[in-house]
Amino acid sequence: MDSDGLSGRVAELEHRLGVLEDVHAIRRLQHLYAYFIDKCLFDEAVDCFDEDCEVHLLGGIFYGLAGARRVFIDGFRESFADGKNGPVFGRVLDHPQMQDVIDVAPDRQTAQARFRLMLQAGRHYEAGRDSNSAVRQWWEGGLYQNAYVQRNGIWKIRVLDYRSVWFGTFENGWAHTPSDFMPRFETTFPDDPLGPDALEEPTPLLWPEHEVLPFHCVHPVTGRPIVTPSPGRARDRG
Repeated sequence: MDSDGLSGRVAELEHRLGVLEDVHAIRRLQHLYAYFIDKCLFDEAVDCFDEDCEVHLLGGIFYGLAGARRVFIDGFRESFADGKNGPVFGRVLDHPQMQDVIDVAPDRQTAQARFRLMLQAGRHYEAGRDSNSAVRQWWEGGLYQNAYVQRNGIWKIRVLDYRSVWFGTFENGWAHTPSDFMPRFETTFPDDPLGPDALEEPTPLLWPEHEVLPFHCVHPVTGRPIVTPSPGRARDRG
């Protein structure tokens, strides 16, 4: 192999190594984001986002760091941590990240990834004695279909698209999920002080209705795009 061929081979290997390092950094970012959310470290969670970010949640879209703060600090912090940064007595919120599929763009400046999560959440009965808050415990399954951007060598979350797939009470399971168990956003900010900047169209489905969140990647064997089938809706029943 001549010097030009050797230089090209070295450059190729350096690029491939760089991509692997990017994949590791993105996986680490996403996993740590989840750890922050689970322990109500919402300041640290917001620090994971790019300034030009989007957060998609329950049919709403929140734009920029102001939108991310509205979700995690104004909303979640009040709901799950009594207004402070950190865990509180009697609350549990764990959502492990699994089945990650991460693809880095050829220029290594952007990436897309898909993660599955399984969430267990609830409020202990002793936590509600002083506040008259009801005991609540539930299961939740969902997907993240995210986008990431590299700024000055640091990967950040550009789009956090959380798609709830199903909910279920701990007592009765997902087969008996009430239709209003987790309402989706219907009003935008500022009419709703905690609401999104925009509503998603079409509105994402929730169990027992079902849909496939579009894949960002191609089929690993055929190389063809993965076709998104029509959703399974109540009106499709015989």
